[in-house]
Amino acid sequence: MEFLQKIAQRLLIAVQFVLVFLFILFEEIIWEGLAKPIYDKIASFRILLRLEKVINLSNRHIVLLFFTVLLLGVEGAGLLAGLFFVQGKVLLGTTLYIAKIPIAGFTFWLFKVAKSKLLSFNWFALAYEKLMSGIEWLKDTTIYKKSITIMLDIKTKIKPILKNIKERYFSKDSSFVKELKSFYKYIKNFKNRKKND
Repeated sequence: MEFLQKIAQRLLIAVQFVLVFLFILFEEIIWEGLAKPIYDKIASFRILLRLEKVINLSNRHIVLLFFTVLLLGVEGAGLLAGLFFVQGKVLLGTTLYIAKIPIAGFTFWLFKVAKSKLLSFNWFALAYEKLMSGIEWLKDTTIYKKSITIMLDIKTKIKPILKNIKERYFSKDSSFVKELKSFYKYIKNFKNRKKND
C-alpha cells in the first residue's frame, strides 16, 4: 500500500510540474509578452466603448453564445496550431497561434465586460469558480513558487543583457542599423537600376 502511495505522490508531482510549466508558459511568456499588449491595445479602441454599451443592453443568452463561439474558435485554433507543431509544420503552427492572439485578447475583453451576465448562469459561475480555485491551488504549490523565483531570477539577469543588445545594435546611431540602412538603400538602388536598363 505504501508503494502505491509513493507512486501516486510522484504522479501528482509530475502532473503539478506539467501544469505549473504550462501555466507559467502561458502567464509569463504568452500573456505578458504577446497577449496583454494586444489586449491593452484592443481595450483602448473607441469603437469598443460603443460595443460595450451594446453588450450591456444585450440578452445574456446572446452574449453567452457570442462568447462561447469566440472561445471555442480561439481554443480550436490553439489545438490546431499544436497539431501543426506536432506534425512538423512549425511555420504554419506559429502563424496560426500568432493569428489567434488578437481574437483571444478580444475574447478576454468581452469576458471582462460581460462578466456579470456570463456569471448569471449557475453552471458558468460554478465552472469559473472551479477554474479560479484550480489556479489558486496551482499558485500555492511549492513547484510553482520555486519556478516563479527561478523565472524572476532569470528575467533579472537577462534584462540588462537584452537592454545592452538593444542599445548596442538597434539604436538609431548604432553601426549595425546604419549598415542595415545602407544595405537597404543599395538593394533599392540596384533594383531601380535594373528596371531602368
